[in-house]
Amino acid sequence: MDIATPSTKPKYSSPIMMDPTPNSNAPAAASAVSSPPSRYENQKRRDWNTFCQYLRNHRPPLSFARCNGTHVLEFLCYLDQFGKTKVHHQTCQFFGHPKPPAPCPCPLRQAWGSLDALIGRLRAAYEAHGGKPEENPFGARAVRIYLREVRDFQAKSRGVSYTKKRKRTIKLAEGNDSATTIII
Repeated sequence: MDIATPSTKPKYSSPIMMDPTPNSNAPAAASAVSSPPSRYENQKRRDWNTFCQYLRNHRPPLSFARCNGTHVLEFLCYLDQFGKTKVHHQTCQFFGHPKPPAPCPCPLRQAWGSLDALIGRLRAAYEAHGGKPEENPFGARAVRIYLREVRDFQAKSRGVSYTKKRKRTIKLAEGNDSATTIII
């Protein structure tokens, strides 16, 4: 690619992709006038390239056709070394405290929300590069179970609840026959 000539198609550096051009339902004439990729699309491309790099560096190197949910789990565990979220062990004195008063030797891990968003972007990237949704390794049952376990353990470890809160109604003022209610 020449620096002076802009390209309308993104150039991916990964040789592991199934199809170098993402599927598109848009007509060819509409793609000639396109806006720059969104922040989400850029992140999705970076995540895809990172996963492909992980597969290339795997011992032995893996082709994407042989990749399954187990390899995705290995990738998520590999990413834990770059995490910034303190996850207390059950034996730690600060287990279950959202804001511990002192430092402890517990490890830093990837936050559940980051992993969940990453898997969502990788699932979309897989399908954008020609993968079939029913064969998507990022949607494997083992990956969903792993994410649920990470969420539950981090919630207990940090004393944070990930459950949705129920809506409550509060009556502000009662008049003759009418009352004003607010749903929180």
